Amino acid sequence: MHTSTYFAPQLFIPAGVTNLQFYQAAFGAVEQKRFNNDDGSIHVAELCINGALFHLHEETPRLQLFSPLNTQHASAIIGLFVPDVDVVMQQALAAGATLVSPATSYDYGYRQGEIKDPFGHTWLIQMHC
Repeated sequence: MHTSTYFAPQLFIPAGVTNLQFYQAAFGAVEQKRFNNDDGSIHVAELCINGALFHLHEETPRLQLFSPLNTQHASAIIGLFVPDVDVVMQQALAAGATLVSPATSYDYGYRQGEIKDPFGHTWLIQMHC
C-alpha cells in the first residue's frame, strides 16, 4: 500500500485497442497490469514510466469519457520531465508519435517539445535547463 500522495492520470483510448507498444518504445513504459475484454482488447492497463503510474482505459460513452482521436479535442496535456528532451522526442517519433512542436529551449529555464501519441494524447516532453 502506498503511503504518499501521487498523481496517476487516466487516458482514454478507443475501444478495440490491443497494442500499447508505443508507450514502451517511446518512453520506456512498463506495463504493470492489464484487464482485457472478452475479445482481447484492452479495458484498462496500468503502465509506469520511471515510477510514475498512468492508466489507459477504453472509452466509456455512458460517462462521456472519450479518446481525443474520437472527439478531435484534447482536455489535457501530459507533461513528462525527462533527462534529455531530444532523445525522448526522437524515440517517440520513431515509435509512431506525431510532432506538434519541436524541442526548444526557453528563457524560463525549460527545454520542451510536444508530440501527439497514436491515440491522440498530447505529451509535453520537458527538462530543466
